[in-house]
Amino acid sequence: MISMIAAVGRSLELGANGDLIWHLPTDMKFFREKTTGHTIIMGRKTFESFPKPLPNRHHVVITHKEKDLFPADVEVMSSFEEAYLKYRNSEEEIFIIGGGQIYEEFYAYADRMYLTHVDDTQFTADTYFPEIVEEDWTITELMRFEEEGQKAVIKQYDRKPID
Repeated sequence: MISMIAAVGRSLELGANGDLIWHLPTDMKFFREKTTGHTIIMGRKTFESFPKPLPNRHHVVITHKEKDLFPADVEVMSSFEEAYLKYRNSEEEIFIIGGGQIYEEFYAYADRMYLTHVDDTQFTADTYFPEIVEEDWTITELMRFEEEGQKAVIKQYDRKPID
């Protein structure tokens, strides 16, 4: 199963200047709980934004950079197609964690999404999540919370079967 996980603002903003916009402890805890023990797929810039690889996860980085520029335990792939073909039929829940281009490429193929919707707009954003066609998904609200002056709701989106 391919799942995408992200925190987005009202206008689906994700990041600015190579960093996340939203830093909410409840969202970070949810991300950690969902992705620990799983494979996470990301672009190079997302990987480079971490101070170190995230513990207890198998990292897959999509990049055109040389493989030897990454730690030995990081799986490096040269394209979306390569990653998709390898992981599309996995029994494991595979998580797409960013950035914007990687979300865009995987959107049509995702079986599930976990999105933290932050009730705010960030005008400095330069990276966005793809437009969501809600009719294609069964949406379940998992949790509402408010912290650090932000109201947010975590929703699970399951892709409806094609008739």
